[in-house]
Amino acid sequence: MIQVNVTLTETIKVLLEEKKYSTLRDILTTMKPFDIAAVFEELQDEKTPILFRILPKELAAETFVEMDEDTQEFLIHGFSDNELKEVVDELFVDDAVDLIEEMPANVVKRILRQADKETRRQINELLKYPEDSAGSIMTTEFISLRPDMTAEMAIKRIRRTGVDKETIYTCYVNDDYNRLIGITTVKDLLLADDDDLVKDMMEENVISVHTLDDQEMVARIFSDYDFLALPVVDNEQRIVGIVTIDDAIDVIREEATEDIEKMAAVLPSDKPYMRTSVWGIYKKRVPWLLVLMLSATFTSTIISAFDGMLASVIILSSFIPMITGSGGNAGSQASVSVIRALSLGEIEFKSMFKVLWKELRVAALCGLTLAAANFVKLMVFDLRGNENAVVIALVVSLTLVGTIIMAKIVGSSLPLLSSKIGLDPAVMANPLISTVCDSLSLLIYFGVASTLLEL
Repeated sequence: MIQVNVTLTETIKVLLEEKKYSTLRDILTTMKPFDIAAVFEELQDEKTPILFRILPKELAAETFVEMDEDTQEFLIHGFSDNELKEVVDELFVDDAVDLIEEMPANVVKRILRQADKETRRQINELLKYPEDSAGSIMTTEFISLRPDMTAEMAIKRIRRTGVDKETIYTCYVNDDYNRLIGITTVKDLLLADDDDLVKDMMEENVISVHTLDDQEMVARIFSDYDFLALPVVDNEQRIVGIVTIDDAIDVIREEATEDIEKMAAVLPSDKPYMRTSVWGIYKKRVPWLLVLMLSATFTSTIISAFDGMLASVIILSSFIPMITGSGGNAGSQASVSVIRALSLGEIEFKSMFKVLWKELRVAALCGLTLAAANFVKLMVFDLRGNENAVVIALVVSLTLVGTIIMAKIVGSSLPLLSSKIGLDPAVMANPLISTVCDSLSLLIYFGVASTLLEL
């Protein structure tokens, strides 16, 4: 939620205190639902329900949808049963389902009690679908037409039923068995002659998704085809709902946030940062920190195994952070690129050899560049006057080449392997890859050092 203008919030507080409800209504009706919701989240006191009652019915419902779950719950507790019923009646079914999924059980019971029989049936129908499926984010409110309708008849139907639909621009044409056979638009109907048949103007090559398809795939289709809405069908090709662009955008945002959190070694959270308790943040972070701490014992074991070498050439130990850091960074670069390509559907597991070949060439170029720059730096600054300067600089520089190549291969292959076995590629990103690269970097380093220095 964006930060609300402080002056505006203070003005609204003063008007509430002075009970100037008419002025408040005039101000709020000029604002967008998203911005009004931000005001409510800033206020969230005992007078918030009063402010909500000032809003016109339709604007109130649109604003309610934009609020975070804490503000919604706060308002619901302040509503009478009639007020709650008014809000529920104005919500689209998919928004009502989203609300129910986020609320505590006692609040859910109150909401369902206020919903009419048909709304409850639709809500229960959508709640049956698995989380993160197309069925769970679709709405059952769409315009349905018959192929033998004329353009005039279709427009009359839209006028009669469209007021309760989430979108009316795209219309779906069904046969007698409710199977999806085509789509048309309001624009096509308005530009057609009154007696033109829907079946003559509809587009039959319809892209649709199944109720059990993953919501990420649904969002990708929106991105690829620039749809405003996408039909959802069952096993018999009967249309059961549509996913609208606003829900697809929410999915894209949620999935991106989840991937970023996983890549940063944080368990995903469904609450905004400022509304998450210290205990909640602790629980999300500490599991990965424990895993990474334990995995770091591998690097400690490797260093301990080469104590004798480090004791003989003490200066070698000063380059360990640079070697492991370069390997971790190189692996992270490759993993992020591959994970992003996987999420966009640009590559899949069968592309592994092409990906590895590309990363190998990139790694060679990066490794040689870093090695050359590092060799010059060591000879000019770090090892000036050291009798073994050339050999040590060569050890560190060759290690960099091997480390970068190894890290790029690890960073690009682990996400692909994890996608093949059904794991989330984001989980295999920075945290685990950095640990693996650190350990392998040290092995390469000590291997090169023992060979060139004959230790």
